[in-house]
Amino acid sequence: MKTLRDIGEDALIERLTGLVPQAADPMAAPGDDCAVIDQGHPTLLLLKTDALVEQVHFLRSAPARDVGWKALARVVSDFAAMGGKPEHFLVTLALPGEMEIGWVEDFYRGMGDCMQRFGGFLAGGETSGVPTGSAAVISIAATGSVPRGKVVLRSTASPGDVLFVTGTLGGSIQGKHLTFTPRVEAAEWLVNHHKPTAMMDLSDGLGKDLPRMAAASGCGFRVVEADLPVTPGSTSAEAIGDGEDFELLFCIAESAVAALQAAWPFGELPLTRIGRMTPTGEGSTLTGGWEHFRG
Repeated sequence: MKTLRDIGEDALIERLTGLVPQAADPMAAPGDDCAVIDQGHPTLLLLKTDALVEQVHFLRSAPARDVGWKALARVVSDFAAMGGKPEHFLVTLALPGEMEIGWVEDFYRGMGDCMQRFGGFLAGGETSGVPTGSAAVISIAATGSVPRGKVVLRSTASPGDVLFVTGTLGGSIQGKHLTFTPRVEAAEWLVNHHKPTAMMDLSDGLGKDLPRMAAASGCGFRVVEADLPVTPGSTSAEAIGDGEDFELLFCIAESAVAALQAAWPFGELPLTRIGRMTPTGEGSTLTGGWEHFRG
């Protein structure tokens, strides 16, 4: 009998989502950074859930306040990748009884830091115990919003679109995965001034996430590896495969590239052209990136 390790995360999601009803509106279906719900208002509702598992996403020896920041910032980063912002959070904690109260309190302080920086409020949650010695599991569910006409999907790129990334890639395990800044301001500026044709955040690594964007858009891609913005001290292989960069990966029409580069207002945040989208079946391939159930 096949196991989760045999098929991997993407194949599992495809199998599972086919077993239950899905909304007729493809924006509300699984597959993007957030689900997009059209309720007929000027703004669209965004839905997101995310999980952190001890020994997978954090170590208990890590500063709890940083872990709390990360738990919220991962969700905020997904809202940003859709062009939106957070509104309300629900937090579920499944913790072993021997965990220190001070750790949990500092975890909440870290979430509060993130809410104060990027907006949103705690609306509720749930707590549960797990057996002694088990890993802590933290789940964040959230709502957000994006103005109608500003939402950006990962499935709407076209062949010929130019690929960009913000920031630098690789080396997240050195600490960036706990203290990264969600690119809310950059995403908001992009959708208002040079709206991408497609966008997502890089959580599982360029080697995993770019192929997902290309597949969702019905495209191939070609990356110039020598042009990747590699974090100092990291290699190009790590830039492709480490994951947890939480930078924006987006596409824009070739005709808009010069104006985008000339107007980019974030002097301390690099913006790097790394390749382009191609017709499906053409271009290059990437390997690497985080794979749940195989890590």
